[in-house]
Amino acid sequence: MLASKTDRVPTGAQWLHEVKWDGVRVLIDVRDGVARMTSRNDNNVTAAWPELSDPPLGDRDLLVDGEVIALNERGLPDFRVLQHRMHLRNAKEVARLVKSVPATLMVFDLLRLDGEDLTGRPLDERRALLEELPLADTTWQVPAAYDDGDMLFDATLAQGLEGVVSKRRASRYRFDARSEDWRKLAHRHRGSFVVGGWRPQVGTPDRLAALLVGEQTAGGLLYRGRVGSGIAGATSTRLAALLAPLASDSSPFADDVPRVDADGTFWVEPRVVVDIDTHGLGYERLRQPSFRGVRDDLSPEDLG
Repeated sequence: MLASKTDRVPTGAQWLHEVKWDGVRVLIDVRDGVARMTSRNDNNVTAAWPELSDPPLGDRDLLVDGEVIALNERGLPDFRVLQHRMHLRNAKEVARLVKSVPATLMVFDLLRLDGEDLTGRPLDERRALLEELPLADTTWQVPAAYDDGDMLFDATLAQGLEGVVSKRRASRYRFDARSEDWRKLAHRHRGSFVVGGWRPQVGTPDRLAALLVGEQTAGGLLYRGRVGSGIAGATSTRLAALLAPLASDSSPFADDVPRVDADGTFWVEPRVVVDIDTHGLGYERLRQPSFRGVRDDLSPEDLG
């Protein structure tokens, strides 16, 4: 069952609210003590997550819906951390990464228990049964649900989490359906970054299409990613004119810029500060970044 996008957290006693996790959605079907994990496109991904496919309830029959998550160096769920594991099937490689990139299953729905199909029951009843399962201190965790959606929205925003999912308490579970009974709202965060380079539009030598930006730190300017969204037309022309006098022969970033971003880039002296909207905070690279404007009132030194 999939959530529909919304532009605000719904209110009222008929809704409960959960954290929107930045992970990999899976169904886990346990029969006779053997678990089968399937992805949203119905691929068998059991081999990728051995620490999750050992059923914590033994041979008890059940089907659950949840999200596989792993934490980054800042303690936040981060899809990109999971990418090191999610496509692996070699047992030795998987075993090595189980130790360095441990995963947890956030179980947020119970669809079958002891042979009984629960999908026709209201969400409130399914959640009550789920919360009674003895999953504490296992790799399967039941995340909290909240009555106050506005509070959860503010808390997840402050903590740099991905967002909020709101669900009607009376909703039944419908496989493969995108429903208005489940609604998702992802956060957009705004921050100030320093421009270190720009890339031209494909097929042109000088039409600015994207900025390479970094975060000012005590260790220097650290690369945070490439920003193309929000840059077009007059905005592109103005940025090109602003950056042209700052052309440099070398990268101003203190760390290495990935070749896919560095190739074809025109470097500039790190003097221009811009505001960027991004999906989530605390990540090594900006996620779905969008250019919002130049900060004439700020210098790179102001961001240190």
